[in-house]
Amino acid sequence: MPGKIWFVGAGPGDPDLITVKGRKLLEASGAVLFAGSLVDQAATLFAPDGCDIRDSKDMTLDEMTAWLIERAQRHETVVRLQTGDPGLYGALIEMTQPLTAAGIEWAVVPGVSSAMASMAAAGETLTLPEVTQTVILTRVAGRTPMPPGEDLESLAAHKTTLCIYLSITLLHKVQDALRAAGWADDAPILVVQKASWPGQEKIIRGTLADIKQKCQAEKVGSQAMIVASPTLGAADWPDLIRSKLYDPAFTHRFRKASPASAVTTEINP
Repeated sequence: MPGKIWFVGAGPGDPDLITVKGRKLLEASGAVLFAGSLVDQAATLFAPDGCDIRDSKDMTLDEMTAWLIERAQRHETVVRLQTGDPGLYGALIEMTQPLTAAGIEWAVVPGVSSAMASMAAAGETLTLPEVTQTVILTRVAGRTPMPPGEDLESLAAHKTTLCIYLSITLLHKVQDALRAAGWADDAPILVVQKASWPGQEKIIRGTLADIKQKCQAEKVGSQAMIVASPTLGAADWPDLIRSKLYDPAFTHRFRKASPASAVTTEINP
């Protein structure tokens, strides 16, 4: 019987941010195909001596699939190591369809996305009570077009947190779309290049008006996350609306409201 192929999210770049399960699979693997153009090669250091390790950056999709199928005939555990999370802007389904057709078992191990790593690096939050409770993960149309209704201007009109992937070279289009959606020129914008990569991470803070110039000055032209959000800079706000979950005036199933509180509302955490 052929072995099992695991699609493992390596996380945003720091080898320590791979999941425990992902690391254990690497340590038990007979073959590893890793995205060398995106995944820090340090992540492959968890593989055992003698492991068949291949960088996929010069391979086509068909070549990668063939490599995985051939190694699954020889090894019990084969790992396809992908950047971030395998299900987000990865060729997961395109690669797993041929595996299923060939009768090879496969599974996915999720990974930390660069959106979360970028906000963590900058000490920012994706959501805030009564500011925004919605996060949109998207990109700008480039060689890959956007489906109808998913253009950035339409999504930006919601004024929620936007985590914009794969678009740093199209930052001018991001600016145009946000302006068309009603975002002000002084709206805060965050760009993080190589979030969590040891010694390589860059954090650029600016506004809709000047973020492109700041990124050009820092020579940020690839592997960067763009975040537009009404939550940016909240750590410096003098007043915040606090979460009701921790409000002493509210009761939920784990805590009674303080006797001195005037309002009691039942909520579920």
